Amino acid sequence: FGSRLKFRGFAHSSGACVVSPPGLAMLNARKKILKEKGAAPSALEEEVAKALFDIEVSPSSDLKADLRDIVICNAQDFEVKNRTALIIHFPYRVWKTVTKIQGRLIRELEKKFSKKHVVFVAQRTILDKNFRRKGLKIRPRSRTLTSVHESVLEDIVGPTEIFGKRTRIGVDGMKLMKVMLDPKDKDKNDVEAKLATFSAVYKKLTNKEAAFMFSDA
Repeated sequence: FGSRLKFRGFAHSSGACVVSPPGLAMLNARKKILKEKGAAPSALEEEVAKALFDIEVSPSSDLKADLRDIVICNAQDFEVKNRTALIIHFPYRVWKTVTKIQGRLIRELEKKFSKKHVVFVAQRTILDKNFRRKGLKIRPRSRTLTSVHESVLEDIVGPTEIFGKRTRIGVDGMKLMKVMLDPKDKDKNDVEAKLATFSAVYKKLTNKEAAFMFSDA
């Protein structure tokens, strides 16, 4: 090949700065997607993966080390009133790393997906009462429907913390959960403008009603 390679106008020579051709950049970005059974990613998932990869390789990024092992398993747009919510699911095994940088990563992605509210959720598996058929002797509490839905609630509002919860039952028997968020987070990351988004996303993922607000404490 010689000491000099050309890709669509990009040059690489010894000692020179390497600039990846567009095809190679997309190939690297696809490594940020982990789909079950080799399913093909959607165009939106590829777009999110590329955004994550761009943030990771940016010279000014302070998220590089944490993003290296982070992948997504699903991304979807969901219309909420006058906004679009971008719901991104991460494999549970990387969720601990995601939560370390959740606030900063959401800010960076919302710069790239302007006019969208970005929401992170961990991918969890619910085990029903037939869990013994799957070879399990006991059902871990973390895999019950109630526990998974509680975790989804915490995921959606992250990195804001939940201050308290109350459940009200209407005259029609419908349950509405009121979720109080930590007042110290009120002015962070435009959280107050996202309260309706949190409710709509929680309803979509769990089919349960929840109203989010800030505690007066």
